[in-house]
Amino acid sequence: MNDLSPLIERARDLLRAAQRITAFTGAGISTDSGIPDFRGPNGLWTKNPLAEKTSTLSYYVNDPEVRKIAWQNRARNLAWTAEPNSGHKALVQLQQRGVLRAVATQNVDGLHQKAGNHAEIVHELHGTMHVAVCWECKDTHPMRAAVERVIAGDADPKCLLCGGILKSDTILFEESLKQDVIEAALLAADECDVLLVVGSSLRVYPAANIVPRAKANGAHVIIVNGQPTDMDHYADIVINDDIGTVLPQIVQ
Repeated sequence: MNDLSPLIERARDLLRAAQRITAFTGAGISTDSGIPDFRGPNGLWTKNPLAEKTSTLSYYVNDPEVRKIAWQNRARNLAWTAEPNSGHKALVQLQQRGVLRAVATQNVDGLHQKAGNHAEIVHELHGTMHVAVCWECKDTHPMRAAVERVIAGDADPKCLLCGGILKSDTILFEESLKQDVIEAALLAADECDVLLVVGSSLRVYPAANIVPRAKANGAHVIIVNGQPTDMDHYADIVINDDIGTVLPQIVQ
């Protein structure tokens, strides 16, 4: 960690001076909670590229076998029992200091809220795994109830109201983001003086547009991630190391 000390100190100084911090988080912040990321060395899609089909709308809607795989994945999802880690808790510290403007997250696990971030400042860009929605009639209910049906033997549970296809209330590839959520996140990027990016590969759009947007509006950008990202050139500080170790240090 000695070679990272100057970077950590600079990041700490920026956060201490900040009045309006927006955090932008990806799967990397949740790996210490036991939830694998997607594109990292041990990521879900790195190890099994076919798994990406379950996150693509046309495959999910049109192929019952893909849906069955997706439901099995949901039933086994480690996020059901995951607990917030030191990275999530570090962002709660910023909230307690009164300087956290928003958390824009690509994650669907709900761990920011579980850690203590106020729900009204958490913008879930890719939706939430905790809600099931009918593709046909748009009825919603807790995902846990649908998962219980899968565990009981229903491989591809249908909507109990209309018989339509059920899916997680998450944004799949080929599906548009919810306009009000992305607009709130972009506004938070416009209004922050520091954008703190944590655990995102910054390869998924339009969410990744938050970074150049914040930079164009004069914010300092800090990126903390396990590997380099495609947007490191926008950053004032880049720290490639263990998030659960580094983030609490720079928030001190």
